[in-house]
Amino acid sequence: MKVRGKIWIEAEGEHVFGRGRAALLEALRAKGSIRAAAEQLDMSYRHAWAMINASEERLGRRLVDATRGGKSGGGARLTEFGRGLLDVFGRLDAQLQDLLGELQDEVDGLPG
Repeated sequence: MKVRGKIWIEAEGEHVFGRGRAALLEALRAKGSIRAAAEQLDMSYRHAWAMINASEERLGRRLVDATRGGKSGGGARLTEFGRGLLDVFGRLDAQLQDLLGELQDEVDGLPG
């Protein structure tokens, strides 16, 4: 038997943030580009933007500040709110994983 669980954040009953969006924002933070983050995660640029836009619309807050490319080049960075949400989610997920590990130990110790 395997104990499993997921955590995500909802706003008014709609999915706003979970592991997929967290991975996207982590990659964006590291790469400084939505396109590079999408490539790292093997997703299309369009899908990455759609994920970000959906979360921003549901939250009513910006997660990413982006500038268009061109001669001077573009880029993207997390807003202060985006960094905070990513950090809080990371702590929540780490705590969940610790709890699941403890519960797995209990299940593994069951007789029979």
